[in-house]
Amino acid sequence: MASRFHLLLMQPWFRLRRGMTLGVRAAVFDEEGRIFLVRHSYAPGWLLPGGGVERGETIYDAVSREVKEEGGIVIEGTPVFHGLFSNDAKFRGDHVVCFVIRKFSRQAWKPTVEIKEAGFFPVTGLPDGTTGGTRRRIAEITTGTRPSAHW
Repeated sequence: MASRFHLLLMQPWFRLRRGMTLGVRAAVFDEEGRIFLVRHSYAPGWLLPGGGVERGETIYDAVSREVKEEGGIVIEGTPVFHGLFSNDAKFRGDHVVCFVIRKFSRQAWKPTVEIKEAGFFPVTGLPDGTTGGTRRRIAEITTGTRPSAHW
């Protein structure tokens, strides 16, 4: 498990060293239609769970790993691809793959150094501080709107 110092130091260094980065995010909906969001210790706001794709890892492996680490969520079946987004406005060369997950089980989970809080929220009552990209993805998925090209 990475320490807060490690995350704060290494994340910017990796972004500078790599020409392009690839991450995953997951819109996890429970049976009541609520969305799962996380609040990181090193970034402001509520976000869809996710993170970077590691060398040798598929996007499907990465999203499975991230939702398990960040919320104890174990995906059942194959996540549904929602879109590939440029996140250039925030991090030059960054790209994010977003998936929709509706079938899962949940293991015991508690906050970590990386994740301060996590939980399911009604899509019509997202917590204050939910990021713009998160709100846009949720709106696209719940209304059937065509995904934007940008996160």
